[in-house]
Amino acid sequence: MLATPLHDVLAAVCAWLAIGALGLLRVGSIGWATRILYPAGAIVGLGLAAIALRAIFEPAASMVLPLGLPDLPLHARLDALSAFFLLLLGAVSAGVSVYAGGYFRQTQGTPPGLICLYFHVFLASMALVMVADDAYFFMLAWETMALSSFFLVTCDHDQAEIRRAGYLYLLIAHLGAITILLCFGALLAGAGDYTFEHMRSLQPSAAWATAAFLLALLGFGAKAGIVPLHVWLPEAHPAAPSPVSALLSAVMLKTAIYGLIRVTLDLIGSPLWWWGVIALTLGLVSALGGIVFAAVQTDMKRLLAYSSIENVGLIFAGFGLTLIFHGFGMGALAALALTATLYHCLNHAFYKSLLFLCTGSVLHATRERSLGRLGGLIHRMPWVAWCALIGTIAIAGLPPSNGFASEWLLLQAFLFTPGLPHGYLNMLVPVAAAAVALTAALSGYVMVKFFGVVFLGQHREARLVEAHEAGIWERAGLAWLAAACLFLGLVPATVIGLLEPITRTLTGYGIGNLAQGWLFIAPISAERASYSPLLVFVVTALLVVAAWLLVRAFYHGRVRRAAPWGCGFPNQDARMQDSAEGFGQPVRQVFEPFFRLEQHAPAPDDARPRYSESAEDHLWYWLYLPVARGVERLTALVTLLQRGRISVYLAYSFATLLALLLFVR
Repeated sequence: MLATPLHDVLAAVCAWLAIGALGLLRVGSIGWATRILYPAGAIVGLGLAAIALRAIFEPAASMVLPLGLPDLPLHARLDALSAFFLLLLGAVSAGVSVYAGGYFRQTQGTPPGLICLYFHVFLASMALVMVADDAYFFMLAWETMALSSFFLVTCDHDQAEIRRAGYLYLLIAHLGAITILLCFGALLAGAGDYTFEHMRSLQPSAAWATAAFLLALLGFGAKAGIVPLHVWLPEAHPAAPSPVSALLSAVMLKTAIYGLIRVTLDLIGSPLWWWGVIALTLGLVSALGGIVFAAVQTDMKRLLAYSSIENVGLIFAGFGLTLIFHGFGMGALAALALTATLYHCLNHAFYKSLLFLCTGSVLHATRERSLGRLGGLIHRMPWVAWCALIGTIAIAGLPPSNGFASEWLLLQAFLFTPGLPHGYLNMLVPVAAAAVALTAALSGYVMVKFFGVVFLGQHREARLVEAHEAGIWERAGLAWLAAACLFLGLVPATVIGLLEPITRTLTGYGIGNLAQGWLFIAPISAERASYSPLLVFVVTALLVVAAWLLVRAFYHGRVRRAAPWGCGFPNQDARMQDSAEGFGQPVRQVFEPFFRLEQHAPAPDDARPRYSESAEDHLWYWLYLPVARGVERLTALVTLLQRGRISVYLAYSFATLLALLLFVR
């Protein structure tokens, strides 16, 4: 049998599993894991990315694995869609694995070799999710991914807060898994064949197809962190080590997007237009809710976690728009919306992993993740600061970054649409476009807060002077991800060409006409709208150089440096700088009904008073706590049956026999 890209992908998965198992040989050795195994995992990631890049343009390949139960063999398949997400996984994991080689230290409760095992099992299980071609194999890989990520989130399990976050994540993950399993049951239509190929061949009724879609939306939405199933995400991301947070946000959330696209556009195949309205509405609510909560956060990692909810919301909005166009037979516009959706998946994977790793370096150097205690780190950590600036520009959606390219395409899909054959949708699309634009603007505001408070200004704490630059392994991982952000922003035509086989397969339309050569992209036509990131970059660079030369030519030797004017106040120190709470105050005031605010005022005699404020989610108190209390009450009632006395159990048996006799009679 000739080797195919699918065989190579499975070989890469086996290599990751073997690397993880090698961690158990010297489970307590930090050097063995960080200097040998994590770099080896990075090499496997690069190999997987190269394999997936080639597989996107090749025909789909499938095989039956010699694994599983006697009547339940495992089926694997590699097509353009799964190859794209494998490319994302391999490329991002390469940078994160290299970074992890310099990041991990001795943790509380989990030996380094065991963390290495969980880390690489997590990577392997995500890859298996993307090549699984039957419901049994998919759920097996999905649950392995959930369990391995749970153990990674709770690495420092000596802390009660981390254990709580891990258990909340595991609970939501398993609730989502149950609904995904029910979704596959709805698609099977009572037949015994559980393969995806069988599901593709069926044509379910509108009722069963709708049930399968809604179950998939609920199950995969729980994993993606869509509102109102998002409560685990702001808790798990801060609790996990930074490389794990990067993989959770950058890749694991995308497995949910992959699963939703696979079920809706591949297994069901003929979505109804109003499904898209549901996905679009959930996406916009999540995007606005996520970025509003990110604006008022004072914890670095919680800010980025809420930002992930915002970006997932934008991806869901693009997916919903794809379903609307596909349902009305507008194939070209469906392909455009799907292109923007997949492009944003790729972009978010790189810039969000870059920012999470930058926060990890800051945390290592300062042992502080509260924004109110940071500042001025660009002087002590210039490498991390410049990499964080690239990620900040990308996530804020500023040209010519990769974040701008995908968000611009998504806006074009909203704006340049003909009249939809539905009156209410014609009103919805402009409102949705305005919501996307508002989200993008707030995202820029939040990222100014993030970068400015952490890296600019003066040190807010005296001990920050002792902060140190990231190590060589950490800098290598940051550089890889930063370079990818720049590359994806400057060559959108190349990325669009990469996505064409996927859109042609799922919507029946290609997107190659979006690229006007290698320099411009034009969603509809060059006369209406076009964009060239390379020209924007060149013009911006020339303006900066020209300004610098003019200053040097006309003002050299006549520049006088002086302290900035402080409004007449003589005692200027770091406490006069804008704080994280100060940055978030306008958003907090405008959207105050959305928050559950708790203020912490200092004592009247405090010589150095500090005011702090926390904004919590109403949904936690309105939805999740009542459910938890109800379960506790039900559990208390059930435990009344558990008395521990044999006489009570015999009485139960006797009562059951009497009830059965009466029933039979």
